Amino acid sequence: MRRRLANAYLSSVISISLVLLLVGVASLLLVNARGVSDYFKENMQVSVIMKQNVSEEDAMVYRAGLDKARFIRSSVFISREQGERELAEQLGEDFLDIFETSPIPISIDVTLDADYVSADSLEVVKSEISASPLVEEVVYQKSLVDALNANLSRISMIIGVFVALLLFISYVLINNTVRLNVFARRFTIHTMKLVGATRSFIRAPFLVQSAFQGLFAAFIAIIALVVMLYFMRSEFEQLFEIFRLDLLLTVMGIVVVSGLAICMVSTWFVVNKLVSLNKDELYY
Repeated sequence: MRRRLANAYLSSVISISLVLLLVGVASLLLVNARGVSDYFKENMQVSVIMKQNVSEEDAMVYRAGLDKARFIRSSVFISREQGERELAEQLGEDFLDIFETSPIPISIDVTLDADYVSADSLEVVKSEISASPLVEEVVYQKSLVDALNANLSRISMIIGVFVALLLFISYVLINNTVRLNVFARRFTIHTMKLVGATRSFIRAPFLVQSAFQGLFAAFIAIIALVVMLYFMRSEFEQLFEIFRLDLLLTVMGIVVVSGLAICMVSTWFVVNKLVSLNKDELYY
């Protein structure tokens, strides 16, 4: 009998841990949704074109000041020579022969903080940078910005729906597993009720057991999640430029809380229902 109970308990824990692993994956997507959005926004470049008469020394001094601006994340200095080499790769080595002097200006490619990559904020950034007498033009692809923000909004909505669906499925599966586990002991509950045990007295051991069950299952799910992330990191290293591993503790907390809450709440309702049944109803 003890062996059968141990097997039932173990299978229940494994089932719950697999479901909690889904909760962990969903939570990982949820807490890193902002990071994914910021990654794409902060990789969009804005080109600051300097005037033709600006020297490289003046441009470098201007760049140092520009790097201190609140909206700048990073910048790359593009000299005339580098600009000529890049354009020569596209137009051919002799494209400068028709010019007496090089028409290629000095430029600075900047990436912005994610909060400023929107249509309104970019206009403010453009006006502030253009106010310098050294700057000829600030260039960015407005259509790309609009498309990026629109697509990121859709992706966020899809991730939100996916996470909500996973959490709902997880709750249903864990709830059913706990219900079956407690229902198998309905006659024990009925016997306790017959000898005068109160509802709180009957519930207590089941709630304690469900708490340990939830913690044990959460522990297994966390180990499985960490192992999965370890192998993913070795195969998809670039993916971890988007995902923030420091948020893994938050994900672990969500998994533990989910395991405890769902197991204990399900046990509470099932035990209460079984205590209310009479002897004949226990057989159905």
